[in-house]
Formats: sequence, structure tokens, C-alpha cells
Amino acid sequence: MNDDKTADQLIKEIYQRLMAAYGPQHWWPAETPFEVMVGAVLTQSAAWANVEKAICNLKTAQALSPDSIRNMPFPELAELIKPSGYYNAKARKLKSLVYWLWENFADDIAKMAKEETQKLREEILTVYGIGPETADSILLYALEKPVFVIDAYTKRIFSRIGLMEEEKSYNDFQRFFMSNLTPDVTVFNEYHALLVNLAKEACNKHPDCRKCCLVDICRYEER
Repeated sequence: MNDDKTADQLIKEIYQRLMAAYGPQHWWPAETPFEVMVGAVLTQSAAWANVEKAICNLKTAQALSPDSIRNMPFPELAELIKPSGYYNAKARKLKSLVYWLWENFADDIAKMAKEETQKLREEILTVYGIGPETADSILLYALEKPVFVIDAYTKRIFSRIGLMEEEKSYNDFQRFFMSNLTPDVTVFNEYHALLVNLAKEACNKHPDCRKCCLVDICRYEER
């Protein structure tokens, strides 16, 4: 690893290498901002393929709208989203989200997007079942706010590279990225998606460093 480079130089270099290796990821796969919000809840502890099945069920039932989810009987909603796992808990989370959306914005997501980012983030975090990663996914992918999303993959990759300790908090990791990158919705979107791709392709729990485009700046094999 090149110790002469500063953190902001390395963060930018990592992004450039990932983009060269994998290209644009075109996240988040959804037709509407509300679909992104639903997906952000359903993807908690779930593989995306299973989330897609749950969203497909909602679409088939013509239930992928705030009003439909609010008025749908709880058991019916839970059954539709069953493929995503933890379906009773997630049904409760979706119900909480759509009631909050009505009470605060009358289901107007465009109005919601006009709120100041930090204030809105704090408000979203009051919704039952929504933590920082889900809130930030909503802000970035549904509302196009320049907020960097942190997940377990990001923590794993950057701790192995040697730029952060994996035990650091979500907020510590987020501050690290946002203090070293210019706020940019497109970059934040692509960077997070590219890190997920790297984690799945090479930097998994048992990494295949031969496949990694960052191997020469990573400290993992020094351990």
C-alpha cells in the first residue's frame, strides 16, 4: 500500500479503479421513488433477488403505493412480502413508513425531497424499523440527496485496505467518506454500488484477492 497517498487521494483512486473494473452500476433498480423506499426496507437482511420477488408480488397485487399498503390488512401484506424474509417485522415497518409519509407529507414524495437533508434524515430515523443504512438509502436513491450509504461490505473492504477499523461506527465511516469526497449524488450512488459489487466478486468473507482490482493497495494479505 502506498503510504505517501492521503486518505482523500486513496478514496478517489479506489473509486476510479472500481469504475474501470466494473463500470456504472445503475442503482437503484426501481420504477418510482416509492418503490426504492419499499426496497430499502425489504432489503434488510435479505438477498436482492428475494426482495425483487416481494416487490413483484406487490406490483401484481397492485399494492405498490403508500395508500394501498396503508389500507391492506396486515396478514395480506406480510404474505405478499414473504420472499424477503422476516415478513411480519417488515410488514410492520412498511406500515409505519407509509403512515409517517401520510402524516408528514400527505404521500407527496416530491415535497419530502425539498426538505433540508439532515433534518429529513433525523425525521426518517424516527420511523419504526428504519436505521441509518435504510434512511440513507432512501435519501440517496429515492430522493437524490448527497448522503453516503455505509453497509457491512463497505466496512469490510475499507478495514482490509487499512483506511478504517471495521469496529468503527456507522457514523464514523460515513464522516470519513463525506469529508474526503465532494458531495455528489452520482458519485455516492455509484461508489456504494461498486463496493457491493467488489464484495460479492472478490472481497467476501473468504476473499479471492486475485480477482481484486485493489490488491496492490490493500493490507489484507500482510496480516
